[in-house]
Amino acid sequence: MRDMAGGPRVLLKRLRELMAEPLEPQDRLDRIVHDIAQNMVAEVCSLYVLRADSVLELYATEGLNPGSVHLAQLRLGQGLVGTIAASARALNLPNAQEHPAFAYLPETGEEIYNSFLGVPVLRAGRTLGVLVVQNRTKRHYREDEVEALETTAMVIAEMIATGDLARLTRPGLELDLRRPVSFKGLSFNEGVGLGHVVLHEPRIVVTNLFNEDSDEEIGRLEKALSSLRLSIDDMLSRREVAFEGEHREVLEAYRMFANDRGWVRRLEEAVRNGLTAEAAVEKVQSDMRARMLHMTDPYLRERMSDFDDLANRLLRQLMGRSPDDIASALPKDAIIVARSMGAAELLDYPRDKLRGLVLEDGTVTSHVVIVARAMGIPVAGQMKGAVSMAENGDAIVVDGDEGSIHLRPQPDLEAAYAEKARFRARRQELYRELRKKPSRTKDGVDIDLMMNAGLAVDLPQLAEAGAGGIGLFRTELQFMVASTFPRAEAQERLYRDVLDAANGKPVTFRTIDIGGDKVLPYFKGAVHEENPALGWRAIRLTLDRPGLLRTQIRALLKAAGGRELRMMLPMVTELGEIAQAREIIDREVRHLSRFAHHLPTSLKLGAMLEVPSLLWQLDELMHAVDFVSVGSNDLFQFVMAADRGNTQLADRFDPLSVPFLRLLKQIADSGKRNHTPVTLCGELAGRPISAMALVGLGYRSISMSPASIGPVKAMLAELPLAELQAFLADNLAGPAANLPMRALLHTFADDRGIPL
Repeated sequence: MRDMAGGPRVLLKRLRELMAEPLEPQDRLDRIVHDIAQNMVAEVCSLYVLRADSVLELYATEGLNPGSVHLAQLRLGQGLVGTIAASARALNLPNAQEHPAFAYLPETGEEIYNSFLGVPVLRAGRTLGVLVVQNRTKRHYREDEVEALETTAMVIAEMIATGDLARLTRPGLELDLRRPVSFKGLSFNEGVGLGHVVLHEPRIVVTNLFNEDSDEEIGRLEKALSSLRLSIDDMLSRREVAFEGEHREVLEAYRMFANDRGWVRRLEEAVRNGLTAEAAVEKVQSDMRARMLHMTDPYLRERMSDFDDLANRLLRQLMGRSPDDIASALPKDAIIVARSMGAAELLDYPRDKLRGLVLEDGTVTSHVVIVARAMGIPVAGQMKGAVSMAENGDAIVVDGDEGSIHLRPQPDLEAAYAEKARFRARRQELYRELRKKPSRTKDGVDIDLMMNAGLAVDLPQLAEAGAGGIGLFRTELQFMVASTFPRAEAQERLYRDVLDAANGKPVTFRTIDIGGDKVLPYFKGAVHEENPALGWRAIRLTLDRPGLLRTQIRALLKAAGGRELRMMLPMVTELGEIAQAREIIDREVRHLSRFAHHLPTSLKLGAMLEVPSLLWQLDELMHAVDFVSVGSNDLFQFVMAADRGNTQLADRFDPLSVPFLRLLKQIADSGKRNHTPVTLCGELAGRPISAMALVGLGYRSISMSPASIGPVKAMLAELPLAELQAFLADNLAGPAANLPMRALLHTFADDRGIPL
């Protein structure tokens, strides 16, 4: 085979002209394969496109039998073409028929050709088809020829992505780009959402593919790379806690990629072959992603997200876009799809347009999930691969009940979910009707149903949900969504707004609970810890940094002037911590009294029971505080030695197991014995079946997300509490190993028509 006739730049220029001509899709494809064959001095050029049924169909050819177009087919993984599509790797063979994967298609007439070069048609790492050139002579194609064909394949990928080829697809068949895809992960918040994809970090669509001046584009690329490296070095030079430990490792990976000569050389090579700087980044990024997705090493595959983020940063540098840009024109039914995101980022989206959230990472206790739950939107998490398979505007269904999503769903599936959403809406109407009715069991026992909150956005839901008050106000969320420590005046303003919105209903403020997984980027005092969940966090941190606690307590005291103030200390381990906190509170009360500030009419101090050590100090604890609140999330984590953020353990241990229920009853009994009110906040309170168990154990106050209050209140209305207490007494007394308590509770409810 002779040298390419004119090289890749001439070919790209010709392709650009073809893309601009008003041609029918098939004519354009036929002209493209003809020009590729002519430019590369190849006797055959063929394009196979991947269909939704995992079949590669011949869409255009120069050199093979033209009658085989749209008839010749190979399954994914079948033959050389199928192997390229399945592996996302090029094949360069001097004698194709000797390759073990070779499959002969008699209708094409390709048996007379020996040398074979096939490259995957890639977009965002996804294989959309395969582009092939062939010659009679036996030879290896040169590296520059492979690069030229890969560059051409990128242009064809954009053509497929625009939907132009859909008109060529036979009735009943679809291209892979529009293929319905389902993902199964974990439920992070219940509910069903139907809408359209909004990628949180949208892939930048490169529309300007062909350059006019390679040297000018190389200059643009070098300038953008230099700016990118400076920004990464700047982040690494800071010493804030956000850039220690794992965060720092990610940035080090960014710096390694940004300075990798191999990566830069591939970018420059793509530019010299005729692409713009941004098109070169897109091409190299897509090639790299496709290869890394097929690697078996999980660490290397995880690093792919680092590389993706770096390439997107470089694209934004080249195209002059701010990383903070959020889609300005959201659809009215937006479902955010993200690898991960912060709580503050979710609040940037207008609530009235959000229908759901999909996360590739995260856990049920991630801060963004807590905020999403407060906003009442369904959340599905651990959806690995969802971002790369989704496009902005794709139809999507989020099933927060099952922890699954359906991208580009089939009409019958979408209709079924629409009916499910309508059913949930009708049920929500019933819950709204219960809003003004008392939270009372069937046999007349009143239960206080409180709501969890943490931001101003939560406050309207106090009245809408019919909650008896706020059982847990997470004050740290104000700190987590801010870029610096909130000033005392801002804290006081928020706390006063909360008390005003409560309109006389009780509000329990938990003092700032940071540390562990709740990292404040601007807090310079923290250090990297091997086991942050068991480390310097919550009351431990604020007692060591009393300025933080004093400022917050002073803001709370001033905001609650003339009203009752309920304050709760998180993660108490020993009674001495309560005594230390009381000293700080008393000092602030004296200070404000000296300056004649309007003080609260009463001050009640409580403690969160989250650390197992308090289980051996229960009676003393009940005397040391005015109330106790069980933090069931952390308490369960520590009792079972199971990291609540570890997805491999998410379904392994059941909080409705006999040992944990016995422990919860022990706490409730101690509160009753000492006449100290005991409440419970956490995941357990928000599900009807576990709320039913809590009430049966003796809890008369539980706090949950606003959306859970209606279902729990409906459950209580049908609950014969005396029967449940007798049932639990019998079943908790026997051998724990023989009692699947969750199943027994379901049977109890089913037999009595209790809605769960």
